Amino acid sequence: MLQSRVKIRPRRRPPLHFLPLGGCGEIGMNLTLYGQDGDWIAIDCGMMIRQDLPGSPLQVPNLSSLESMGIVPRALIITHGHEDHIGAAAWLWPHWGCPIHAPPLAAGLLRAKFLERGLATDDIHVIEPGEAMESGPFSLRFLPLTHSIPESCALLIATPQYRVLHTGDWKLDPEPLIGSPTDETTFRTLAPVDLLVGDSTNAPVPGHSRSEGEVARALERTLAECPGRVIVTCFASNLARVLAAARAAARCGRRVSLMGRSMERMVGIARSLGYLDDLPPLVPVRDLGYLPPEEVLVIATGSQGEPRAALSRLAHGSHPHFELRPGDSVIFSAKAIPGNERLIERLQRALVRLGVILYHEQNHPELHASGHPAQEELRTFYDWVKPRHLLPVHGEHRHQQAHCELAEALGIHAPLIPTDGDLIRFDQNGLTLESRHPQAPCIIEQDAVTPLPSLADIGERRHSRHGSLFLALPVVPREQGWARIGRLVLDSSASTVLDEDAFADWLDERLADMAAESLMELRRELHPPLMQYLMRHMRHMPDVHLQILAAEPP
Repeated sequence: MLQSRVKIRPRRRPPLHFLPLGGCGEIGMNLTLYGQDGDWIAIDCGMMIRQDLPGSPLQVPNLSSLESMGIVPRALIITHGHEDHIGAAAWLWPHWGCPIHAPPLAAGLLRAKFLERGLATDDIHVIEPGEAMESGPFSLRFLPLTHSIPESCALLIATPQYRVLHTGDWKLDPEPLIGSPTDETTFRTLAPVDLLVGDSTNAPVPGHSRSEGEVARALERTLAECPGRVIVTCFASNLARVLAAARAAARCGRRVSLMGRSMERMVGIARSLGYLDDLPPLVPVRDLGYLPPEEVLVIATGSQGEPRAALSRLAHGSHPHFELRPGDSVIFSAKAIPGNERLIERLQRALVRLGVILYHEQNHPELHASGHPAQEELRTFYDWVKPRHLLPVHGEHRHQQAHCELAEALGIHAPLIPTDGDLIRFDQNGLTLESRHPQAPCIIEQDAVTPLPSLADIGERRHSRHGSLFLALPVVPREQGWARIGRLVLDSSASTVLDEDAFADWLDERLADMAAESLMELRRELHPPLMQYLMRHMRHMPDVHLQILAAEPP
């Protein structure tokens, strides 16, 4: 029998590309792009606060890589309304002009930001959790997951060839106070997914994160013990915590007031969407002086020691309508963001000098819950969705490394730890790093997005012809000096090779001797010796970009 000479070639499966411009190797400033056959979508568009720079400016993702590659996303998709996921949209979206799709609360927050900058809001479209949409070759479904803000959604991103689950920020909370617990059945029906792009923030943490319901009961117990007026400080976006504090106040016979512009805005937008319907009636701050101390509870911004926030003004006696007195209590119902420890300590010392009783994460950890999954939650969730491959995002390198190790132990392929600017290819052969595009930092300065000058630009030289060196330095404060955490994150296109091991040893010695009180002071102290070291050890001096990151102690 004659054999046919016609050969049927297998149908080509175009690869899927993954390009993070923020949120990989750092916490915050999340922006991820997915592309196939020239069509791209962007997921989230967040900012981060540069605590190591004067004035603590906002840093936003750098779009120059997209411009050089000719990438313009056809849609911006928002997973939830936290600043590290939406805070850069009003600055970067005008470069794209594409439709924005967001859950209702995030859409409301985005509209407020756009109006502040004089931008039209016609392209902001509301999509309800559970609904689906299409953009080019991508079909997307918004899948609700519990987090520390309502309407947080994972995204099931499907093309004809691949199914990707982009988790956003999440946890498994059986008692979230606002909204329903995560639906196990919904996620089990997705299994198996080809690729999971997942939150690494708490991957090194064993066990299970605390429930918002547990925190609510702890707040009520604590509030019942407080004799004078009580200030509860938390993140404005944690509406479950705001509701828990207000409910506890009502049960303890206290009237509730809000303090801080971001708190008032967040609660106002949430109430307009039907959240917080059972929030007790609010008392204006200016009227609190007419109430007996044991009937007052204030929910205030400033849990991170921000100098201009409401709690700092109270601590320094500069609030126009309210002052703290001996016997009053302040409850910190928020975890310290790495890098803010010394600011918070300074704030707490000022409160103690006023005779205020303090409740915080060191002496009362039950008064706060993380919004991110610890190891047992990751194991449970991955048993539901059964991913074949993992890309760890939303964290510093050590968080991503712990996430990879957990995944590999579960039989999930996790060969890469992405950093910002990595163009990663996903196809039938798995995950491959295709190219790297180092990200020079951009900050908001004078109401505009501005490239951050290199350390060389700050000095005498400008516009080096010998490449660039990007150094991200995760540090924690010690009783004396500072310590570097995790591996040295160094990306260089310099014409001279640097001995990274010797450089890391030198950095560790210098950091241990530095008595800086803040990341900004540390950057100022480190700048001169760092430049001297590089000039001694590199034949041609590149442009040097330094970012000092606040890390959590391991």
